[in-house]
Amino acid sequence: MKTCLPKLPILLKPFLLSLFLSLAVLAFLSLQTPHRNQKTTIITRPDDLRIRPGYSSYDAYIQRQLNKTLNPKLRQIWTTRDWTRKVRVFSRFFEDLKQRGLLSNGSKSLCIGARVGQEVAALKRVGVPDSVGMDLVPYPPLVIKGDFHYQPFNDETFDFEFSNVFDHALYPGKFVGEIERTLKPGGVCVLHVSISKRPDKYSANDLFSVGPLVKLFARSEMVELRSVDGFGLDTEVVFRKKNQRL
Repeated sequence: MKTCLPKLPILLKPFLLSLFLSLAVLAFLSLQTPHRNQKTTIITRPDDLRIRPGYSSYDAYIQRQLNKTLNPKLRQIWTTRDWTRKVRVFSRFFEDLKQRGLLSNGSKSLCIGARVGQEVAALKRVGVPDSVGMDLVPYPPLVIKGDFHYQPFNDETFDFEFSNVFDHALYPGKFVGEIERTLKPGGVCVLHVSISKRPDKYSANDLFSVGPLVKLFARSEMVELRSVDGFGLDTEVVFRKKNQRL
């Protein structure tokens, strides 16, 4: 005997279609949401952070970095045809951070390894006026002279620090230690790094997972991790400095 299932009422069909579309949209949005550090297990291999050999002294390392920063052709590109594009992209990054509550108009901000200051200009464009950059070669008024292994700032100076030059650090522990020293408790650090491919020839280290970063930021917690397309860098890692003082 054939059993006939009752047909759905006509009025239920639009409701079910709307429900299906809503679930599909929520599923899509969940894929776009940055991963938050909710007891995330980070697996780190011993060689996930490798220091590149070949530097006979710290002065030799600094000179190699200066060779890039002072290259007249590169500086011409950075200040002309590269300028507008980079300021636009950085502005989009920073505006997104504001929307996620990681940056505000009142944040005292530092851009580390800022070269000619596109990041600083972008911060000012999105409404964060108290912003400055730091690099081995100054570019007034946006960038002052400073070595990111030895930041020229007092303890707990900044609410927000950004860098996309972690790969240029010869001493990653000092690089991170200076960020945590100069960040205020509760302050935010955002790093753009390369995980899936190797950075340029001036890089001093190679990073193969975020695990080493999590270990280095001993006074902070990782609060976000997501993929980005940031001028050859593919990963954005966000840390917040813990409120308790050690």
